[in-house]
Amino acid sequence: MPTNVLVAYGTTNGSTGEIAETIAEVLRKEGLTADALPAGAVPDVAAYDAVVVGGGLYAGRWHKDARRFVRRHGKALAQRPLWFFSSGPLDPSASERDIPPVPGVKRAMVRLDVREHVTFGGCLREGAEGWVARMILRNGKGGDFRDFERIEAWASKIAHEPAVV
Repeated sequence: MPTNVLVAYGTTNGSTGEIAETIAEVLRKEGLTADALPAGAVPDVAAYDAVVVGGGLYAGRWHKDARRFVRRHGKALAQRPLWFFSSGPLDPSASERDIPPVPGVKRAMVRLDVREHVTFGGCLREGAEGWVARMILRNGKGGDFRDFERIEAWASKIAHEPAVV
C-alpha cells in the first residue's frame, strides 16, 4: 500500500496553498497517496503516515492556521515523518540561498523532530486581502517569486526518503 501523506497549509491569499497542491501532486506522481488540505480543515492526522506542513510568512510568523495545526496535532505529528516549508520572501532571495526558519517554526522543528524545513519565495498579487498586503502592492513590491522547479524537486526528495517509501 502506498504511503498516505498529508500536506497541510496555512494561507491568506492562496499562494501557499498552490505550493502545497504542487507538493501533493509530485508525491502522487511518485506513487504515493497525498492530500493537500487547509490546516484549519484537518480534524485528525491519524489516517496519514507522513505529514508536510507549510505556512505563509507574515511579519516574521507562520500563518496562524499552520501554527494552530502544529500545536493541536503535536503529539501525533511527533510520531510521523514530518517536513515544514515556509513561503514568503517577495524577492528572489529564497531561490538564491537557504533562508532559515523563523524562530517560532524553529522551536516547533526541534520539539517535533522535523526532518527538514525549506523557505520558498512568496507571491502577492493584486486583489490580495489585508491592508499590509495592499500597502506592499501599492509600493510596487508584489509579484510571484515562487520557484516551482525547486518546489517540485523538494517534493520529489521527500517522496524518496526511506521513512516514506
